[in-house]
Amino acid sequence: MEKSMNTLIESKTVRALFVALVMGASLGGCATIEGAGEDIESAGDAIEDTAEDASN
Repeated sequence: MEKSMNTLIESKTVRALFVALVMGASLGGCATIEGAGEDIESAGDAIEDTAEDASN
């Protein structure tokens, strides 16, 4: 019984570490997507400014 209890504890530990790793990667992905959104917005602003300058 003690052997199966240690296996269960190790299994829970591995699962917890896996979940923590996935959550950390997810948060990192959010920052990357946010940065990409800011870059796209900046490019859009530059295009808009250029179009306004060309029409004047």
